[in-house]
Amino acid sequence: MNLYASFMRVLEHYIIPFAGKIGNQRHIIAMRDGFISAMPFLIIGSMMLIMANPPFDSQTSSSFGQVWLSFAKTHWDTITMPYFMTMGLMSIFVSAGTAYSLAKSYGLDGLTSALLSLMAFLLAAAPQIENKIALDFLGGTGVFTSLICAIWSVELTRLLKKYNITIRMPTQVPPAIARSFELLYPVIGILLTVYPASLLLQSEFNLLIPAAIMQMFQPLISVSDTLPAIMLTLFIANLLWFAGIHGANIVTGLMTPIFIANLATNATLTAQGIAPTQILTDPYWSFYVCIGGSGSTLVLAILYLRSRSMHLRTIGKLSVVPVMFNINEPLLFGSPIVMNPALFIPLLVVPLVNAVLSYSALHLDFVHKMVAISPWTTPAPLGAMISAAWDYRSAVLVIILIIIDLFIWYPFFKIYEKQLVNEESKQQENTESIEVKTRSQP
Repeated sequence: MNLYASFMRVLEHYIIPFAGKIGNQRHIIAMRDGFISAMPFLIIGSMMLIMANPPFDSQTSSSFGQVWLSFAKTHWDTITMPYFMTMGLMSIFVSAGTAYSLAKSYGLDGLTSALLSLMAFLLAAAPQIENKIALDFLGGTGVFTSLICAIWSVELTRLLKKYNITIRMPTQVPPAIARSFELLYPVIGILLTVYPASLLLQSEFNLLIPAAIMQMFQPLISVSDTLPAIMLTLFIANLLWFAGIHGANIVTGLMTPIFIANLATNATLTAQGIAPTQILTDPYWSFYVCIGGSGSTLVLAILYLRSRSMHLRTIGKLSVVPVMFNINEPLLFGSPIVMNPALFIPLLVVPLVNAVLSYSALHLDFVHKMVAISPWTTPAPLGAMISAAWDYRSAVLVIILIIIDLFIWYPFFKIYEKQLVNEESKQQENTESIEVKTRSQP
């Protein structure tokens, strides 16, 4: 008990305040919003990529598979065009969305800030070569650059406005025109900072800014795609959940650029007919590691439905449908799992077991790696199969993980259930005792 009390003190005095600051940090929120705004384009692009790459071998005996393969080969350019205009340009959407969100948090104009960010990013990532714009870094490989350009363009605008370095128009001028003139100095600022940096890197090192940034972040991306890094990330996320903080928002807010960069790498390799290489992606996290939401609580909601505890049965009925779609806040706070020592160990252990087993399966190529993105609210077996280009083995892996999760959650569920049943029995006895005394009084 002393150990638990010490642990809770550390959580309350150090971890919770620090995590709260990170979770409310405006730049992290802006990055998260930027990726959310890009998500519809990524989903559509993923679907088109899967359509262009049928999950059948060229020697398949399936007539449906042969028809699909023939159609994809004949109409490859037509099918893949939406992919190149969505996932292939994902950094453009991320840059504009991030800048818009960050600008709104400062009270700046969101539209003009998004346009300024887009200009900065294109100057850095898509120079004109022989009257053509280079597209190599407008996809996933330009994600980090797009975020940096979005933050820099908004912060530059904020600084110029803070020190009144702006063009003020008479009040009679329409607001839209006035805003466009206010943007002149920030545009000049971008031209004097981002553009010279791009030209210098090109002339001295024959590199574009995104290539240089990717070289800087490559060690981080490589390390993050390892099992120890994934386990550490999971441990932190679920430890924060136990403390009552939305750990997934904080951790995935920081990890999303890596998720998207890895997924884009896999998608690009798939489009080139090469086997994907990266494991740590958003679908991997959503459909293998966190089945039913943070803590992988799908099986717990099912166990609650047949519980002897009235409280847990009620929570199970309320939460089982949302949990099937990976929304488990009602379960986490209603059980509660948050701040509940009886359920602390499985909250940490179950996602770690899922991570180890699924990582091993993907690393050994027992299951196809994720190349597409489907909405995180998709039920896990279906979402995994879609994201793995319709590899049925992905759904089988999810089902195996669910069964294993059941065996881990069950004994802790029974311990907690017994506690609640005893409490409910005592409460019922007290209620009946009071009723008897009330009836016996004249």
